[in-house]
Amino acid sequence: MEPSTELENVQHIQPHDPIAALRYNDFRLVILSRFTASLGERMVGVALGWEIYERTNDPFYLGLVGLVQILPVIMLSLLAGHVADRYNRKRIVILTQAGLGLFSLGLAALSFTNGSLILIYGCLFMFGVMRAFNDPANSTLLAQSVPPEVFGNAATLGSSVWQIAAVVGPALGGLLIAHFKSGAEIFLINAISCTFFAFAVSFMKLRPVTLSREPATWSSVLAGFRFLRESRVLLAAITLDLFAVLFGGAVALLPVYAKDILQVGPEGLGALQSAQSIGALVMAGIMIYIPPLQRAGKSLLFAVAGFGVATIIFGFSTNFYLSLLMLATLGALDYISVVIRSTLMLTRVPDEMRGRVAAVNTVFIGASNELGGFESGLVTRLGQSVFGATGGPVFAVVSGGIATILVVIAVSRKWPEMVQLGRLTE
Repeated sequence: MEPSTELENVQHIQPHDPIAALRYNDFRLVILSRFTASLGERMVGVALGWEIYERTNDPFYLGLVGLVQILPVIMLSLLAGHVADRYNRKRIVILTQAGLGLFSLGLAALSFTNGSLILIYGCLFMFGVMRAFNDPANSTLLAQSVPPEVFGNAATLGSSVWQIAAVVGPALGGLLIAHFKSGAEIFLINAISCTFFAFAVSFMKLRPVTLSREPATWSSVLAGFRFLRESRVLLAAITLDLFAVLFGGAVALLPVYAKDILQVGPEGLGALQSAQSIGALVMAGIMIYIPPLQRAGKSLLFAVAGFGVATIIFGFSTNFYLSLLMLATLGALDYISVVIRSTLMLTRVPDEMRGRVAAVNTVFIGASNELGGFESGLVTRLGQSVFGATGGPVFAVVSGGIATILVVIAVSRKWPEMVQLGRLTE
């Protein structure tokens, strides 16, 4: 029997350990700190959406929330990726989390004093600057907290914990807004979350890795693009996620749906924003305990296509419970996509390239999230001129779902390697 065959047989005999990554202290610190930061971030998202829509009653300004945050990410992420591969990643995360906490305090002060919208957008722009440098460095911590043989389990558990925060955060944010009638208290809580994150990172030991020694040249900064161009499966996975979120994201319009279409108020908004994460948690419970996917490529394609279908149904829905169900379905299908893409990033990217590849991923995926919100606001305004005040949001969501399905068809034809992708660890 050949050695490779013997190894495969051993792998099949070994029982699946659903909590393998949790046996490492650094991993526990990583997911705990990410949980608190994600909790605060989700609460801030609810507070910003509700407060700005209450002030302006215009969905276009909701889109601007995403735009002003993503512009510095697009401008700085590639440089930030080079910095993450060359310098101490722990120190970068500590400094950027401190910055996020500081500007969250600025939002709290502006909310307390009913300050200028321009200053609010200014704080959000600085959020984007901090995140441009935080995200590439932060994304490398997971890979350094566990050995390579448990990368897949770490990606699944890490996504699950993030989803728990995404469930609790919006619901808690909606309740706090309903109680305090403002977002100031939520911004203060987020500042505390960022401080805790920085404190937890300082205690991590992390697996030592070889950092890049390349100077900051255009060739070095753009190395992440070249790596992804040569890794066709990774490029296909990122492309799917980019366009699915860009066209199929209804999250930016949830305040409009909650107030004008479903008429469920801030408490209902919190439930709507939690629904996706509840669906994701259900899927997480399934994926943690089942063996790794055998046909990951087809699973990803079907998940993103289903994401488009669920988006279309949500767009047409005027029933609160049907809307909740469709959002939960979106979350479950998106979780599959996130786990597959995260595992591919962990297993197929070398340590010395993680920052730069993560930076490109941040530009693509981060841009799709934030620009998706801007696109939804813009298409809504265009749709309102044709379909009326409530018809505009429906047009924006439904057309985005249709576009998502078309993207899946295009990717499956452009990159047949994705269709053929089997186990993620191969």
